[in-house]
Amino acid sequence: MGTTPEGSSPRTLAEALRTRGETELAALLRARPDLLNPVPGDLTQLATRAGTRASVVRALERLDRFTLQTAEALAVAPDPASYGALLALLGGDDGDPAVEAALPGALAGLRTQALVWGGDDRLRLVRTARELLTPSPARPSPTGLGPAVAEATAGMSPGRLQEILAANGLPTTHDPVSAVTALTSLFTDRRRMGALLDEAPPEALTVLDRLVWGPPYGEVTATPTPPVRWLRDHGLLLPASPRTVVLPREAALHLRAGRAHRIAEPAPPEIVPAVSASGRPQAVDSTAAGQAYTALSTVEELLQDWHEGGPPVLRAGGIAVRDLKRTAAALDTGEQMAAFWLELAYTAGLVASDGEADERYAPTPVYDEWLTLPAAERWALLAEAWLTATRTAGLVGGHDGKGRALAALGPEMDRSAAPEVRRRVLDLLASLPAGTAADPETVLARLRWERPLRAGAAAGADGVVDLRSRLVAWTLTEAETLGVTGRGALSAHGRALLGAADDTAGDPDREARSAAAAAAAGNAAAALAPLLPTPLDHVLLQADLTAVAPGPLERPLAETLAVLADVESKGGATVYRFTPGSVRRALDAGRSASDLHTFLAAHSRTPVPQPLSYLIDDVARRHGHLRIGAASAYLRCDDDALLEEILADKRSQGLGLRRLAPTVLAAQADPSTLLQSLRSIGYAPSAESAQGDVLITRAHAHRTGPRTPPVPVPDGPPAPDGTLLAAAVRAIRAGDLAATVERKPAAEPAARPAGPGGGLPRSTSAETLATVQAAVMTGSALWIGYVNAEGAASQRVIAPVRVEGGFVTAYDHTADEVRTYPLHRITGVAELADDPA
Repeated sequence: MGTTPEGSSPRTLAEALRTRGETELAALLRARPDLLNPVPGDLTQLATRAGTRASVVRALERLDRFTLQTAEALAVAPDPASYGALLALLGGDDGDPAVEAALPGALAGLRTQALVWGGDDRLRLVRTARELLTPSPARPSPTGLGPAVAEATAGMSPGRLQEILAANGLPTTHDPVSAVTALTSLFTDRRRMGALLDEAPPEALTVLDRLVWGPPYGEVTATPTPPVRWLRDHGLLLPASPRTVVLPREAALHLRAGRAHRIAEPAPPEIVPAVSASGRPQAVDSTAAGQAYTALSTVEELLQDWHEGGPPVLRAGGIAVRDLKRTAAALDTGEQMAAFWLELAYTAGLVASDGEADERYAPTPVYDEWLTLPAAERWALLAEAWLTATRTAGLVGGHDGKGRALAALGPEMDRSAAPEVRRRVLDLLASLPAGTAADPETVLARLRWERPLRAGAAAGADGVVDLRSRLVAWTLTEAETLGVTGRGALSAHGRALLGAADDTAGDPDREARSAAAAAAAGNAAAALAPLLPTPLDHVLLQADLTAVAPGPLERPLAETLAVLADVESKGGATVYRFTPGSVRRALDAGRSASDLHTFLAAHSRTPVPQPLSYLIDDVARRHGHLRIGAASAYLRCDDDALLEEILADKRSQGLGLRRLAPTVLAAQADPSTLLQSLRSIGYAPSAESAQGDVLITRAHAHRTGPRTPPVPVPDGPPAPDGTLLAAAVRAIRAGDLAATVERKPAAEPAARPAGPGGGLPRSTSAETLATVQAAVMTGSALWIGYVNAEGAASQRVIAPVRVEGGFVTAYDHTADEVRTYPLHRITGVAELADDPA
């Protein structure tokens, strides 16, 4: 059946995969989901795909530091290597109990991902991984080791090899192969190598000390110094180029006491508490809740500022720098933090481009629905969107690979590693006792240990090294700003946000993950709700025309007060100031003076001050006394003396005013210009309709059409669910059966089927029909060659059920389903030596 004979070692990765059970194959496909696209036809295809460069690089990038060190040690070990040799490379001559305890797990992980195969006596690294991890002048290894003696002497003359043997007191040989073997044997013999180094000049040992931990290459002049000449004569430095020498791997390992790495790291770094930043759990939760409420207020303030439409969309996407500066000024924060709030609102689906001809950003209908939710639920939606988003606000202000600036809300802000880093950082904070903050440096060290290749690789389009390190710093800052953490420690509602999702973090079932995320958001909202301040229904009016809100206000009160007064300062208490302009704004919105007096008396815990009452009455007395309509525009007033005053005012000369009647003036300016100009002069006119009614001006709410939030950019192929894994394993097994199953030899040589590597089986039409009909009666399986309508050929194992009308209906073991095949497309059939069932 093509499997490895019992008791023998597999010769290829495909043979090693054939020895695996269903669970082990499923584990491989789960760990490396890129191998499933498309589903391999058989185990040979699976092994080939698992050895491709792109797939191996992706797999290596997801290894932790010690597992990667294990693979790097195998890359410099003899091929194949024994478990003992690998352990010696990682633990050194003296051994290391921690390495000895961790190595089986690391090796099991490499085997699961098909990066290593073979038994403990013949461990082999996949060829592509060996090529990537083996040291070379162009690609130094993290081990710091150079080439082996055999590799370094590949281009050396036979005479020079014999000179090195003679200098070391070794008998000369008749061929380069035996000379290299003798020199390698010397360098790997601890006793003889020690004796050789005892004879070396002290200066030569100093040279070796500089090269032993890498890089192993050094430059030499045309006339090297005596210590370097002694090392070259004895083969401890071998030529790599006319001006470069290299310390051979075997000699370096002796000097390192057998260690491939200077420091083996079998255990992850511990997360160290930052005691100075920690606090009691109650204090942490209260601080985080305060930050959460501030986050809600900031997002509301941002989108209220964009209520009638936000800034225009740049041609390349995003908002201009000047608009970001204006937004930052409106929010009283820095540009980087303003970009964070913009990206958060965009990720949550609260703001989007309106899609009009003059495209600009505006709140979405979802924003209006979001405003109606309780505060805790609104926060949970923001926090969940932040946790899963691939958009990365910290990149704003940087540049992409082509030197173009990255704009807030622009198209180049996605980084697929962001959700993984955010969740992992919060998971590490959750591993500490409640109320305990973590030292950021230890968090960063832990993530670098878990993904060393990704931490040290270039970070994509922005071309900046070590994106993951920056993501860690941004995550800690953003979590504190959003209220997920408080005083650097994870809050109770932050833990709830992670808890339910963690239970299914590795579950590939999307519906299960969505349900878990919804449950986590609900739990987080429930944990946060008691900690949020209760909105107040009152303010404190003061004689200096200000009102103090000692806490958050109920929404109707806050909205009305925002029209009637201007915000003067924010903080623990918000201070509002009443001005003639703000009162006129309330009157323009349709409020009467009596309405304003009633409103203030109902919502103030202090008596309404006389100066405020006088201000309202004074503005109301003059409000609407002048009427403006369309002539181009006209101005009418029952007080002809007031019209005379306006005509005589030099500041009104540009409006082109002239008297039409004792109580009416005509203007060349349009009504809106006339309205604004007279207000700027100091009058308080109101607009009127063609029927003479006062026009009430209200803010026009500009909304986008229905929009969906931006979809996170996945970090590679999605994890397959259990159903897909089971189906894929069955299909691969069936395809492998079709490719490797033993066939009965045909009676006639002309009809003998080709072997697995010799193409499709061949038989005449009559023989095909007779064999298929016989299989229907006996219930046996057949091996067939089949060419589909597109001309693609394949081999299949089928169990025929019915033959009629030129078609055969059969259970296809390769596809694991019942199919119908035209007989004229079957190139030939052959009986199986053993029934696959």
